[in-house]
Amino acid sequence: MNEKTVFLSTAYLAPVEYYVQLANTERIVIEKQDNYVKQTYRNRCIIASTNGPQVLSIPVVKPISHKCLTQHIRISEYVNWRHLHWKAIVSAYNPTPFFQYYEDIFFPFYERKQKFLYDFNEQLRELICSLLDISPNVSYTSVYIKDTDTNELDLREKIHPKKTSFVKNFKSYYQVFEKTYGFQPNLSIIDLLFNMGPEALFILKIK
Repeated sequence: MNEKTVFLSTAYLAPVEYYVQLANTERIVIEKQDNYVKQTYRNRCIIASTNGPQVLSIPVVKPISHKCLTQHIRISEYVNWRHLHWKAIVSAYNPTPFFQYYEDIFFPFYERKQKFLYDFNEQLRELICSLLDISPNVSYTSVYIKDTDTNELDLREKIHPKKTSFVKNFKSYYQVFEKTYGFQPNLSIIDLLFNMGPEALFILKIK
């Protein structure tokens, strides 16, 4: 168990490396007071589709100011993104061993509207932690902390779709499209969950 406090940003169906931290860290702090940044995992995830990696992005309402707290970012309902995301998830993961087991648990998130991105992300994270049978000690920032201490690990901007993964050696696991594309590491946690079910936790745990 990592004894350091780890700082994370909020994330939509976060990648495996994010949940590696949740499964192996004594204390997690999730940022609530940061300014929203585009093109991050805050509003996007990457899944394995029949055509290779596919990015799913939640559209957000453009804030009036260029500086807007992530927790105040509203989800846009201008396009029917919920239907599109769920259709993509079903198409990608219906062939997996455990999708039908979890399907009815996830579907309500794509049926009902949620006003704020942060709340939507956190509700999904709590659900996924429950399904993985992990209970991380999570707290939230009340003020923005620019610089962390030596006993704290700041991954708020290091876990990023355009940056090399913080986890150096991912444990491989069964993936439906592995014969076509090879093993794809660090996809959204739902890739691991739908392919491995209850055994997903063994992939996340660091000895």
